Amino acid sequence: MSEDGLDQLRRWAPYALTPLIVLAALPAMGVGPWVTLTVAGLTMGIMLFLVASGLTLIFGLMDVLNFAHAAFVTVGAYVTVSVLRPLAGWTTEFSLTLNLLALFVALVSAAAASGALGFVFERVIIRQVYGAPLRQILITIGALTVIEQLVIVLWGPQALVLPKPASLRGSVFLGSSSIETYRLVALAVGLAVAVAMHFFLTRTRLGLVVRAGVEDREMVQALGYRIRRVFVGVFMAGTALAGMGGMMWGQYQELVTSQIGDSMTILVFIILIIGGLGSVGGCFIGAILVGLTSNYVGFLAPKLALGSNILLMALILLWQPRGLFPIAEH
Repeated sequence: MSEDGLDQLRRWAPYALTPLIVLAALPAMGVGPWVTLTVAGLTMGIMLFLVASGLTLIFGLMDVLNFAHAAFVTVGAYVTVSVLRPLAGWTTEFSLTLNLLALFVALVSAAAASGALGFVFERVIIRQVYGAPLRQILITIGALTVIEQLVIVLWGPQALVLPKPASLRGSVFLGSSSIETYRLVALAVGLAVAVAMHFFLTRTRLGLVVRAGVEDREMVQALGYRIRRVFVGVFMAGTALAGMGGMMWGQYQELVTSQIGDSMTILVFIILIIGGLGSVGGCFIGAILVGLTSNYVGFLAPKLALGSNILLMALILLWQPRGLFPIAEH
């Protein structure tokens, strides 16, 4: 094979990894469980992507590794509880329209609350530690603890129940496969957000500025754009996405605690490393891989489930030491 052919193979090989894993799992578990677990894995991956994509944007453009990102997930989940309580009439009614409308209101509220908190967080804390990685780590870990304690003060230390809307509690059947209705809705919502993000980053002027800023910050400044304003906007968008992920994850688990964001942190950083730090496309594929791997391995070898994603990360880094889609290659 020519050198150009090898380059093309290396470029497209990461895209083939997900379908290869999906197809390899089919003969190992049979059609029925395979369909159910594949939908479950995709849903989990999409929810993780919402959280991880925000952190990816923040790191890629601002070079800030925000260890307090989990706090915005937690805030989004608790705001969802507060919003849906007054809308109990909508969620308990067996009406798909009212149920989806209630979820939409909760999703927008969670994103707005987390985004607003992100605005304050960037101005008060992050702006003081640009270009200082060690200080970033220390101050964001401290901020995570403070925000989680404030959440306990506002909402109490007890776990809060967050039941699914009435029409989304059951399952639908595809042949012999049973799939939770909420998983399908969450998958559709997550994909819609991912498509909207892709459209924004690739088809809008501001999105192109953000992508250019990830590649070459100095060039963007030289063209007359105020990179600080872009920083604030990206940070707010990243934290808003975390809030949306918290809303969907809390509704998925039907239980919200002050540690709900922490429970996702390890998986989120695994996704960032697998995808290539700063790459939104790599983050999407990494999240899908993590979601599928968790579900497939949990079914086939439950004892290996806890370490399956760490093993996945190790294998990918042995193959691609900088992740599947290193930002410098885009």
